[in-house]
Amino acid sequence: MESHEVLKRALKKTSPKAVAAELGISLSLVYKWAEKPSEDGSGSRNPLDRLQKVIDLSGDPSIVEWLCRQNGGHFVMDPEVEELDIQHVMPATQELIAQFSGLLSQISTAAVDHSITKDEAKEIREIWDKLKSYAEGFVRCCEKGDFERMVNSKPAN
Repeated sequence: MESHEVLKRALKKTSPKAVAAELGISLSLVYKWAEKPSEDGSGSRNPLDRLQKVIDLSGDPSIVEWLCRQNGGHFVMDPEVEELDIQHVMPATQELIAQFSGLLSQISTAAVDHSITKDEAKEIREIWDKLKSYAEGFVRCCEKGDFERMVNSKPAN
């Protein structure tokens, strides 16, 4: 989905007039953000495109991470499937199960005293994010039918 489509959908859930007033911009600009930019000048570089440009220029995903946290989530970078080395689905499946088992073990170890410290929670979060990333790579390889790229894709522990 392109950025103007995302904004168009979001504007259906609110009033473009209210957005313009709150941001101190013209109503026509808000509508232009929701149009596909074209060479004849219709549409306008919207805030999403501009933020993406800042991320591209800086190489720093902290803007995305911040937006995710502000909206009750976490950002986890998807792995590049081309970098994965999955040769067989069975070992990859076993690795996925082993990583999940490792996560549960970490949680059990941390909770043995019936509490989890901030440091323990941070470790659990790191393991969980690595597991989600590996699982996403596994699913992408499944979608491509390409298991020859997954053998050496284990995340560092």
